[in-house]
Amino acid sequence: MFQVAPLEAPAKMPERITKILQDLILKGTYPPKSRLPSEGEMALRFGVSRTVMREAVSRLKSEGLVESRQGSGVFVREAGPDRPFRIESSVLDSVQEVLQVAELRRGMESEIAALAAERASKEEIEEIGTRLAAIDADVAAGGDGVAADIEFHRSIARATGNPHFLALWDYLGQFLKGTIKLTRTWEAQRDETKQQVLDEHQAVYDAIVRRDANAAREAARKHMEMSSHRIRNIDPGFIAGGTKKPARRRTAKDRQ
Repeated sequence: MFQVAPLEAPAKMPERITKILQDLILKGTYPPKSRLPSEGEMALRFGVSRTVMREAVSRLKSEGLVESRQGSGVFVREAGPDRPFRIESSVLDSVQEVLQVAELRRGMESEIAALAAERASKEEIEEIGTRLAAIDADVAAGGDGVAADIEFHRSIARATGNPHFLALWDYLGQFLKGTIKLTRTWEAQRDETKQQVLDEHQAVYDAIVRRDANAAREAARKHMEMSSHRIRNIDPGFIAGGTKKPARRRTAKDRQ
């Protein structure tokens, strides 16, 4: 059974309660086939009206997480084809959770790169090259390179000719943006690491240009593995406390 203090902000109560119940279900507090407390009981625990509670449960039903059984109550559903895949926004709260998303991305990026090497048109390869150049240009101009980095990888996904890969990338991109920003900010403080990341991107692009699917797959896998390695070496406080301001880019004058 869960304990929860009464919530504030009535206008957003259904959304907030839905999120709390989602977390309880996805974390196994209420496993598949288990029965949720009655709407009245939950309304009392949350300190809200039954109307608000009913709306929250209705949202859980629309997302395929629970189902009503006549005369028995509301039960947690087992995973099925109509239950949407979901990653919670809290996945960036720890190094371990960031690594789990990076691990998921590793398998996806490897196959995307291989297919792009086999199928990309001349125009798509040119676009990938343009996106690659944009990363360094953005950083040189004082940016963090995050948006350019994302577009580089999206252009490779687009070049597979499979719209499902692009759709999947865009879904994961909601979470990858934070991870990429985190790692790029950390990497920006180390000149040797910045060059390493550039070389990894270049290796993926070069393999696609050569139409070498195996080399593209391995280059993408190596890039993802090295990314995970760099994440493991980030100071835990850097994640928990927010990213620090990256070191200023060195100029020729600085080296004199």
